[in-house]
Amino acid sequence: MTGLIAQVLLLAALAATVGLGDAGWVVGLTCAVITAAALAHGLSRYGSDRLCLADWVTLARATLAIGVAALVANSLHRHAPVTMLVSLTALALALDAVDGWVARRTRTTRTLGAQFDAEVDAFLILVLSVYVARSAGAWVLAIGAARYVFLAVGWVLPWMREPLPPRHWRKVVAATQGIVLAVAAADILPRSLTQATLVAALVLLAESFGRDVWWLRGNRRSARQSLADRPEPTLGPATSGPATPGPAGARRGRARQIVAVVLTILSALLVWAILVAPDQPQYLSLNAFLRLPLEGLVLIALALVLPASGRRILAVTVGLALTLVLVLKVINYEVFTTFNRPFDPLGDTSQLGNGIETLRSLVGSTETKLIEVGAVVGVVVLVVLAILAMLRLTRVAAANRRWTLRTVLALGAVWALCWGFGAQLIAHTPIASTLSAGLIVDQVHALQADIHDRGVFAKQINHDAFRNTPTNQLLTGLRGKDVLLVFVEAYGQLAVQGSSFSPEVDNALSEGNKRLQSAGFSARSGFLTSATFGGISWLAHSSLQSGLWVNSQLRYNQLMSAKRFTLADGFKRAGWRTVDDVPSNDRAWPQGQNYYHYDKLYDRYQVGYHGPSFTYASMPDQYIFLALQRLELSKTHRRPLFAEVDTVSSHMPWNRIPEQISWNEVGNGSIFNRTPMDHETGAFWGNPPRVQAAYGRSIVYSLNTLTSFVQHYGSKKLVMVVVGDHQPLPIVSGHNSNHDVPISVISHDPSVLKRIGSWGWGPGLRPKPNAPVWPMSAFRDRFLSAFDTQPATG
Repeated sequence: MTGLIAQVLLLAALAATVGLGDAGWVVGLTCAVITAAALAHGLSRYGSDRLCLADWVTLARATLAIGVAALVANSLHRHAPVTMLVSLTALALALDAVDGWVARRTRTTRTLGAQFDAEVDAFLILVLSVYVARSAGAWVLAIGAARYVFLAVGWVLPWMREPLPPRHWRKVVAATQGIVLAVAAADILPRSLTQATLVAALVLLAESFGRDVWWLRGNRRSARQSLADRPEPTLGPATSGPATPGPAGARRGRARQIVAVVLTILSALLVWAILVAPDQPQYLSLNAFLRLPLEGLVLIALALVLPASGRRILAVTVGLALTLVLVLKVINYEVFTTFNRPFDPLGDTSQLGNGIETLRSLVGSTETKLIEVGAVVGVVVLVVLAILAMLRLTRVAAANRRWTLRTVLALGAVWALCWGFGAQLIAHTPIASTLSAGLIVDQVHALQADIHDRGVFAKQINHDAFRNTPTNQLLTGLRGKDVLLVFVEAYGQLAVQGSSFSPEVDNALSEGNKRLQSAGFSARSGFLTSATFGGISWLAHSSLQSGLWVNSQLRYNQLMSAKRFTLADGFKRAGWRTVDDVPSNDRAWPQGQNYYHYDKLYDRYQVGYHGPSFTYASMPDQYIFLALQRLELSKTHRRPLFAEVDTVSSHMPWNRIPEQISWNEVGNGSIFNRTPMDHETGAFWGNPPRVQAAYGRSIVYSLNTLTSFVQHYGSKKLVMVVVGDHQPLPIVSGHNSNHDVPISVISHDPSVLKRIGSWGWGPGLRPKPNAPVWPMSAFRDRFLSAFDTQPATG
């Protein structure tokens, strides 16, 4: 009954997460009932009233296999959640190595467990073959049907029902079938290679079954006698009489002792490493592991006072908790590496899909699937290893209570002294560690803060002095102007001051000033503090446009479902045509119309580009500007234009940077198929100076392209606001950089720049080092006020 309940709960969880239709429910429940009935029959047949520990592991595998069966049935009518399907399969395959090990360790090897294990294997292989056959061909069903054909033939030929001798190769072949089918289901290999591995798996299976049939046929007469002479399998632990070991036995005993000591040491090292491993890149060093975790001492102390059953429960629970801790540390490490901030459990989790899509655009679909499957398999392996390590440590501690108690007390005293004196080998890394417990506490506090912040942010959204400003009082100081709000990807303060590549960027800004002056344009520049760092550019876009500090995905999601007056709204209500030009978008973006209310959205498919992509960048900045000129700015008898333009050529990974060409050669972009590019190869990201230099070159390209566009196509009514969205990744900017980004206002009309004279910004495109710095959320209100937009009264 417990197994049936667990299987129903798994089906309910699948329905709540990935969705489960009628077919999935019917198949899942049917398989669950059949499994429960078959297991009850097996217990009755072998005279047992309960399952042993190894059988429970096999039952867990059966539960996972039923979940896979439900997903496969569900895939007949809707798209299959491949990641979930492969994850459940990987966990079931990993546990296949656990139940036999547990049975041997607990000396509960018996016929019921072996048969139950074999049937679960066969069922999982059958289910996977049904799924893979839809893409690889119906012949794959032979892999799943082989076991059941063998049993069916046994009903006709009695000699086929005789027991087979144990054979390790049979287990290897069975495991191979599951692994090959799981890889085929994941669709991570080229089709030809997948077909070849499936054929090889089927050949191995045919050879294995053929050998068994050959053996049974050759031993038809002796099989029954062999069975009669074989001792009956036992339900409990196997027993044996006393024996006097000889020299060989003594050597084996010493070898087992050595292996036991090594396993205990490895188990302790694994648990200790998980507990003290740092979760931020700046603290990662060998010295960071020279710490004493209080959590480990507490766990061993608990093992000393708990009974055997309690120790097993503790070991399993702590093994799962250790897995969670290490996963959180890895995630936190990656978030710090990318965004220079801790992991946000609610906001960042909601962006998992976007993260995978970004990774796919950078490394390719096959590599991304390999990473996904590798991550799932890694977690599964970690769960198994952590539980086994804790089982061993708690068992050894309980078997050596006096020695263990003395050790825990001694280490506890050392921990207390180190804590009291604040001893540390490296800065911010005390020897007395509570890092893992603190990480869990921090995540709980982050969840509480996210929940509390929702109410706080809702009040900020509703408080808006400009929301009801009459149309005739909106942006009167810019009437008749075309206004382009240009976000330059990863254009941070580091680009213009304080870095090895700043001189190169500053030269580009100086040349840009000359281009602007030659066309009659001028600029003034300062700094803003971005709401994000290293990525998630839409937080910066929404902060600047809404006048709110949108520094998390949760705030962004909340804002997009609310009503808030944006710069785009102001221009639209005042008579401008509003456009969003985001060439990195390759899917529908409903927020563009539902929240920003743009008249037109341009993504990568709507600007007529026929050239190559540049890793993440779908097209060069030069084509982006020229397409906007062709589609909007060059049209006659039109309304003034307001456009947000998000450039992408300076987006990481900076390994494929376009080369600027003559504007009259750009055409539909196909020329970039033949144009040389700045292309980094080899172990590029393992060399930070190379990455930093490439980032600098990408910024130079983006700025040169922008100022060249203004020089060649800028009309007298053009006003351009150029702003960085965030600082570059920490591999370029370091982990102690601020969030400041340059911002410039470019105009042909001197009166436009005169209106922002009180802002304290310096002339030209390069901000002065002492230029004022505002939060990005302050720009909207200052901009609206500067150009004669008055807050609503009453």
